[in-house]
Amino acid sequence: MRLSIWKRTVTLGLLIALASVLVACGEDADEATPYRIGVMESLTGAGETYGTVAHQAKVMAVDEINAAGGVDGRRLELVVEDSKCNAQDAINAYKKLTDVDGMKIILGTSCSGAMLGVAPLAEADGVILFSGLASNPDIADAGDYIFRTQISDIEVGIRTGDALWVDGIRTLATITEETDYAEGVRRTTVARFEENGGTVVAAERFGSDVTDFRSQLTKLFEANPDALHVTPQAEFAAGTIIKQARELGYAGPIYGDTITVGTTSLEIAGDAATGVKAITAAPDPNNAKTQSVLADFRQRYDYITLPWHLGSAYDTVYIAAECLGQTGDDQDADGFRDCLYDITWSGALGNDYSFDADGEVVGLSRVVVEVLPVAERTKDNYGYKVLSGG
Repeated sequence: MRLSIWKRTVTLGLLIALASVLVACGEDADEATPYRIGVMESLTGAGETYGTVAHQAKVMAVDEINAAGGVDGRRLELVVEDSKCNAQDAINAYKKLTDVDGMKIILGTSCSGAMLGVAPLAEADGVILFSGLASNPDIADAGDYIFRTQISDIEVGIRTGDALWVDGIRTLATITEETDYAEGVRRTTVARFEENGGTVVAAERFGSDVTDFRSQLTKLFEANPDALHVTPQAEFAAGTIIKQARELGYAGPIYGDTITVGTTSLEIAGDAATGVKAITAAPDPNNAKTQSVLADFRQRYDYITLPWHLGSAYDTVYIAAECLGQTGDDQDADGFRDCLYDITWSGALGNDYSFDADGEVVGLSRVVVEVLPVAERTKDNYGYKVLSGG
């Protein structure tokens, strides 16, 4: 009997010791398991230039975080899919990330149409969709799991409409790419311009596959507008429209948005872009963090386009890391959502910005810029000078 009791006691002691070892191993394994979050950017398609720069900025941010020890000792890992700047491909990318990879937190998308296509699925599934680039006003109503660091195009439209009026523009011609982003900018700009008393005398739209705009531009110029408003989805279209407008002999003012003053757009347009005005979010030259991020990106990749988009994508990763540190679980979308609602952040985009009840960024604003002559464009001024705002 005593031997039996001793055997049971020893066996129980061994089991307890073994259990302790297994628990310890489990804890070590958990610490070694990376936090995995999805990424949806337009690596191809109309948004390729800024989708690529956004993806690269996110990779840089992740490398920095992991080099500094990760998130509470756990590495951060991105699972990337190409949303191709359209709704259907974005839906395919979303389903891959959620159904196959099990993602509950997704950073993206680059383009508004892709964001609007995926948002209803993410909202129904309880999956976080956190974009650094998509700006269509309708995204504000997309749901409780939808957030963005990008500023809504409502502000772009108001600022553009006011800038046109202040500059003495009373009649306007518009050329707009047939995408949700471009249409959102056109719609809000025209609404403000007409509210101020202006008149749109001609309007043209074009598909994303169009490369020659001279026929449409000719029609617009026949209406003899005071100014031309260009709203593209792609930098390639922006630069080509501006170049062809000048080649046709149009000498009037041209107004645009962020895409029209991207590096690729200005390279295509060349001298033709000189004097173009745009309402965009521009990096603060006096913000040390902003300038450090841009310098690090340039050193790493040897180029920059759309620097504010770059910084926006970069910040989403650091904000995600902060919220993962709070929740301790990359499957806790609700906890991540609550973290975003409560957070106040200072990063590459600026200091002390936050998110309102619609997931819209608060505390950031855009500026009016004017493109410089080619000889005055440098890597430090990105080809333009800031006229007002900020």
